[in-house]
Amino acid sequence: MEEPRIKVGICDRYPEVRGRFNGFYRTNGACLTGEFSARPAGGALVLCDAFGREVLRAPEIRLAADRGATFSLHEVTIGVRFHWERREEQTFTGDLLFLPAEEGTIAAVNELPVEEYLASVVSSEMSGEAPFAFLQAHAIASRSWLVAMLLREQIEKGKGGRREAGDRKAGEIIRWYDREDHALFDVCADDHCQRYQGIAGKAAGRAMEAVRATRGVFLIREGEICDARYHKACGGLTEDYATCWEEKKVSYLSHVSDSARPHAPIRTEADAERWILSCPDVHCYAQDRDLLKRILPAFDRETADFFRWQASYAREELEGILRAKTGIDFGVLYGIVPLERGPSGRIRLLRIEGSKATVSVGKELEIRRWLSPSHLKSSAFIVSANCSPAGAPSRFTLYGAGWGHGVGLCQIGAAVMAEKGFGVEEILGHYFRGAGLVKRY
Repeated sequence: MEEPRIKVGICDRYPEVRGRFNGFYRTNGACLTGEFSARPAGGALVLCDAFGREVLRAPEIRLAADRGATFSLHEVTIGVRFHWERREEQTFTGDLLFLPAEEGTIAAVNELPVEEYLASVVSSEMSGEAPFAFLQAHAIASRSWLVAMLLREQIEKGKGGRREAGDRKAGEIIRWYDREDHALFDVCADDHCQRYQGIAGKAAGRAMEAVRATRGVFLIREGEICDARYHKACGGLTEDYATCWEEKKVSYLSHVSDSARPHAPIRTEADAERWILSCPDVHCYAQDRDLLKRILPAFDRETADFFRWQASYAREELEGILRAKTGIDFGVLYGIVPLERGPSGRIRLLRIEGSKATVSVGKELEIRRWLSPSHLKSSAFIVSANCSPAGAPSRFTLYGAGWGHGVGLCQIGAAVMAEKGFGVEEILGHYFRGAGLVKRY
């Protein structure tokens, strides 16, 4: 196979995009450099220079980079709907496309070869100063997920995005999210696909070295490229694919202990309580702040309680969150009851009981979205309710474990494995059981 090119949506549904060409970009015979802005106007897209003068008007705009040129975009939103959402300027290599988006807005899309894209992904997902074997392992996992997704999309055109279970019962809402439904580009630049936050000097340089060292190498199982999912911290046990997505078994995306010593999977609510309230000796239980500084990007280090965490709400506050997130008025909230868990303790089906409505919700990500203004760190939690003298709950406290869906590679665990001296094949073999490494280009 040849190295694919990929279209990455950096800004989607913006009223205007502003940025800067660092070097020369060419379009329709024009050669541009310096500050620019792009916006929809009169049924077309308009590109303006630093002085606001119209340079080009067209239904779509493509700008090709001269050798060595980059472009910067101002005020890019990252961490969309997550607790660390913010805006920043980012700089990218490759070509730039402006496309019309929904309701008179604009999308900025970066088109570039997969290997260039991966250097930014690896240094955006984790720090480029992380152990080199981990950066290599991450490059292989990210490459595998991306190309597996592209191949799957060719077969199942139009089935991406939010999906609902076909056998939904009365009183149940079961949803999962394979990838956001992107009609204008292959992947977005945020956590719902893979983080892609541009080039960042020395850190991105080490990530590029890791990408070059593994160029064209994929995780393969039974001749097919693996759908290599990953997450920030499993909490000690990784999760089965079916807990988070459709009901099928994916052998290389089955639960494992994040340690050399096996831990028993969670089977009961008593198991979940013991596990979540404990601090087992596992790779992602990383307490070395210097190591975390080398592993995690700065904004991820703001989340210090990723291994074990709490979220506490007054009953009325949680009732408001649920009403805003779901459009359902549960009335007085009586209970939050786990019905089904995966082997990591992550809840796949949760019943929410109120005086006006009782609904069971799944899967993993939908549960996290319902019970937080942004997202809970994971669905591996137990619930404690404080009751008023009258007997009604006055406060709900969730005690949780891990950060992310828990399927596949545990990023912090894998980085700690690399720090301990494990090699690339050992790391990937631990999290993706039965998969091997094959160079395809």
